[in-house]
Amino acid sequence: MTNASPTLENPVSEQVPQVLKVDPPHWWVGHSLNPVRLLIRGRNLQNAQVRSNSSDLEFGPAKANARGTYLFVDVRIAPNAPAGRRVLDVRTSAGRTEVLFELFEPLKGRMRSFSPDDVIYLVMPDRFGRGELPGKTLYENGFLDRSKGRSYHGGNLRGVIDRLPYLKDLGATALWLTPLYANTRKLHAPTPWSPEPFTDYHGYGPVDYYAIDARLGDLETLRELVEKAQAMGLKIILDQVNNHTGPHHPWVADPPTDTWYHGTPAKHLDNPFRTWVIADPYASADTAAPMMDGWFGGILPDLNQDDPEMARYMIQNVLWWVGISGADSLRHDVAGLIPRTFWRDCLIALKREYPGIRVVGEVNGDVPATVSYYQGGRPGFDGVDTGMDSVFDFPLREALRSVFLDGKPIERLAAILSQDRLYSDPMMLVTCLGLHDDSRFMGHPAATEEALKLAFTFVLTTRGIPLIYYGDEIALRGGEDPDNRRDFPGGWPEDPRNAFTEKGRTPQEAGVFEHVRRLAGLRAVCEPLRRGRLVNLAVDERTYVYARRTDNAWALAAFNTGDKPAKVEFSAAALHPELKAESFKDRLGGAEAKLQDGRVALELPARSAALFVS
Repeated sequence: MTNASPTLENPVSEQVPQVLKVDPPHWWVGHSLNPVRLLIRGRNLQNAQVRSNSSDLEFGPAKANARGTYLFVDVRIAPNAPAGRRVLDVRTSAGRTEVLFELFEPLKGRMRSFSPDDVIYLVMPDRFGRGELPGKTLYENGFLDRSKGRSYHGGNLRGVIDRLPYLKDLGATALWLTPLYANTRKLHAPTPWSPEPFTDYHGYGPVDYYAIDARLGDLETLRELVEKAQAMGLKIILDQVNNHTGPHHPWVADPPTDTWYHGTPAKHLDNPFRTWVIADPYASADTAAPMMDGWFGGILPDLNQDDPEMARYMIQNVLWWVGISGADSLRHDVAGLIPRTFWRDCLIALKREYPGIRVVGEVNGDVPATVSYYQGGRPGFDGVDTGMDSVFDFPLREALRSVFLDGKPIERLAAILSQDRLYSDPMMLVTCLGLHDDSRFMGHPAATEEALKLAFTFVLTTRGIPLIYYGDEIALRGGEDPDNRRDFPGGWPEDPRNAFTEKGRTPQEAGVFEHVRRLAGLRAVCEPLRRGRLVNLAVDERTYVYARRTDNAWALAAFNTGDKPAKVEFSAAALHPELKAESFKDRLGGAEAKLQDGRVALELPARSAALFVS
């Protein structure tokens, strides 16, 4: 019924309408977005109209593209419509075909959005662990090869489900999954940055926005993951790709409208990744176009959100993923390459249906002036409020790496934090050592276990929402992409050891893991580490001391990046007006503190951090 096509036994005239796909394939009764716009892909759809024998569906006029390969039509769902399948009739003067459309009951779940109370853990399912999936997993020739960095390695959603207890034990409270969209079943041709054929194992090259990649699992497995995670107190953050498609998406050869993409495979701009341009008030259309309209990496077709049909399709798809999965929050890929007006409209629609849901956007840039431009909460110089709750604090990531890896003065951290005035809500920024697009922290030539522990101490005690990239908690090494996406040891039955278990970790892995777990545990029970106001108490070239303060409690973090012990003094009143000497006990080990004459004196060993809580 759904995919009518001619056969030898049942020939069909070329003029009879044929339907290959309906997006979205279903919607919800009582949804705030009503009517929903269907995008029907097929053949011979010129002058087609859509009807149903169900009185609870009301269809508007249909509009086809010139080739008759796509049909847009609005369907209004009656508020009292019962859930269940409906048969849609797609009809022209030459004939008719039938397709299915399903109505669901409104989502009822445990949705809770991320906040400064959380510790986010980033997982790339293909590289985290393999679990048993029913049926035959689809891996074509050349797709599954753990020896190649740009091939599938076989991890899946079941592998994530199996390791939820590990994440809970570590102290993670939210799990960000890289995109789950169906990706191409073809190998990409070699490019200058990938000399061998490669796959879209990472999920950032969608070919179907309404399907999960069969190599990772299916919708039932995703729902199981969400439900089991939420039952354990873990939130799920789904990754969304609204800027581009994969080069093999059916739209590339046959776009629904003439302006669906910026350019064509034969003629398009390449993205120079000149990130400051996205927040440049003086940029002309010519200077902005390569960043906003260019094809990512030169191969990922750039979607045009200024096309109203394209924008409507993507907004509905964002809503669909939350509704179909029950996920708690969303992360948006390369959000800074998408017009701010799109985010305004998208997030208004999202939050109308799911009040309280939060999103974090990837806005690349090394300075707060660039990154802050996309955080919502107030209009930018263009008069637009994006509504985006959070962005990744990439400027702080760069400063952090320069301090703990390159030996630069630690006051760089305080200098970056001093620019928090540019953000509408710096407490909502997501902080990290690095993400899946960065070389691993431990891949740096100067990286040590000691440096990694110091960096984690900073991320888990400063303002914002800390994030752990999978494997960093066991000092996983790796260089540039794709080496930064190594498999988690023990995620596959054939692995020689299992770092998900205490017995399977090396001494170095165990040392870092226990340090991160201790910090996450302290953060969970110490409210100032999550919600406290940041107060800088002492800053110089090699030492940095700051407090996190609430009305009734405080926490104190102190760092010495020098190769000699250091003494630091500061006013006790700046920490707390009624400070007592017995308040001081270093929760991380070797620092000493004394309170005398209204001053606090700290003695910090070389290359160390200390943490005191009230």
